[in-house]
Amino acid sequence: MPRLLYTLLWILALPAVMLRLLWRGRAQPGYRAHVAERLGRYGPPATGPSLWVHAVSVGETRAAQPLVDALVQACPAHHIVLTHMTPTGRDTALAVFGHYGDRVRSVYLPYDLPWLQRRFLRHFRPQLGIVMETEVWPNLMAACDALDVPCALVNARLSERSARRYLRLSRLARETFARFRLVAAQSEADAARLKRIGATEPVVTGNIKFDMALPAAAAALGREWRATIGTRSVILAASTREGEEAPILDAFKAHPARDSALLIIVPRHPQRFDAVAAQVGAASLRLGRRSAAAPPSPEVAVWLGDSMGEMAAYYTLADVVLMGGTWLPFGGQNLIECCAAGRPVLLGPHTYNFSDASEAALTAQAALRFETVDEAMRTAFDLLGDAPRRQAMGAAGQHFAQQHGGATARTLDLLKPLIKG
Repeated sequence: MPRLLYTLLWILALPAVMLRLLWRGRAQPGYRAHVAERLGRYGPPATGPSLWVHAVSVGETRAAQPLVDALVQACPAHHIVLTHMTPTGRDTALAVFGHYGDRVRSVYLPYDLPWLQRRFLRHFRPQLGIVMETEVWPNLMAACDALDVPCALVNARLSERSARRYLRLSRLARETFARFRLVAAQSEADAARLKRIGATEPVVTGNIKFDMALPAAAAALGREWRATIGTRSVILAASTREGEEAPILDAFKAHPARDSALLIIVPRHPQRFDAVAAQVGAASLRLGRRSAAAPPSPEVAVWLGDSMGEMAAYYTLADVVLMGGTWLPFGGQNLIECCAAGRPVLLGPHTYNFSDASEAALTAQAALRFETVDEAMRTAFDLLGDAPRRQAMGAAGQHFAQQHGGATARTLDLLKPLIKG
């Protein structure tokens, strides 16, 4: 009965969902492409057996990279079907996995109606479904169960806030999470919360993101930018969310040493690039844009990172990083790649989506936490003037990232028995 009501709500909402898709396409044309896939209509499937990996957007797609690389090597007879819900996730997959050619294909997952999910599964006929992190759909899992497609939830994380939300619909949650043949959690706390909402015997494998290598081409691009910029210090505001840029700009502008540093802002969502550019102009700060295809000139105070798939380049360029999503209650962003690049990380108070990794980085002295952007910006400038402390934090971050590796191999060992053939 709970899933029937859920399905009826989806049926009622679908016209509005489609209209919203078209509306979002005004700012991001990618939302208007491949619309038929969202209704379970695809081109011809590749021949041979397939494995399916669901990575909803950019973060999950990047996190899937070590696992997809491992699956390609371990299962040479299989091709990989990657599903997403956002065009940025799809674009990220092309950038990360494009070199595999036909071995890895990206499509949209259909909306969560039973007949659409069955259509998707019958089209691609995956031998195994792998869901990254937290993107769990009730009708999708029911369709997998009915068509005998084993599914695994891997690199799984669940905040206490999300667990409470699931428990409000406890019967539906328990029915859905119990369908997974394997649940591989990032931490003991995640495993306990997942078990509370219905997962059967979750195991702890660690966080696959610790196995992510900095893309060599992006790191090389960052070093190229660094050589062009010269000795000017760089503060990076990474993956910022709506409402965070204004206080970051105000804090930077108010600092007496601002002329000695370049502030780079990389918004999390590309549809906000122009709005953030307007905020820089309103703050009377000289703006440069990555899309202009030239490194920032000495006159530029703020460089807008209006590009996708280049975060490793920005980390390589930066001296200090203010992590976006942590200054307002968005739950934070992944700080592991930044630590792996050897950059000090300054966090705000809101890291509940990445609480374990954040706390571990703080304990390792690779990161610092602040209640306000003003405090963080003052510390960022202090670190720019204290090279030994800055370098010690960077080295601690690299050690922290290396120390927690190995989750990919542990996850792959658990997945292999579920793969047919």
